[in-house]
Amino acid sequence: MVIRVAAGIIMRDEQVFIALRSQDKHQGGCWEFPGGKVELDEEPSAALVRELEEECGIQVNVSSPFQLIRHDYSDKSVELHFFKVTDFDGEPHGKEGQEVAWVSLKDLTSYTFPEANVPIVKALLAA
Repeated sequence: MVIRVAAGIIMRDEQVFIALRSQDKHQGGCWEFPGGKVELDEEPSAALVRELEEECGIQVNVSSPFQLIRHDYSDKSVELHFFKVTDFDGEPHGKEGQEVAWVSLKDLTSYTFPEANVPIVKALLAA
């Protein structure tokens, strides 16, 4: 079974908002682009809006598809729908108590991301 996830690359100026996964989650202790599972019969773009409100407390105004990544971990397969979020209302924060940070694009490589996120970091740095 493939787990579908919508993730937001929340941008402001030359910075991106990232969150630390809790240790008890899959790939815990890694930084990630916030988001979550796409529900059955839900469009990834709708899941993005819902998840970023739940996790970060923001309302997405403008987002655009960035990249689709399919990745097989040893214990699960994921399909990650990444969206670039360029306009939003509210100030992103760790609404669920997670550690968060605004990071300069050039500093992204200083953070450990899940393996499936590495191509996204590379694409952001190449843009």
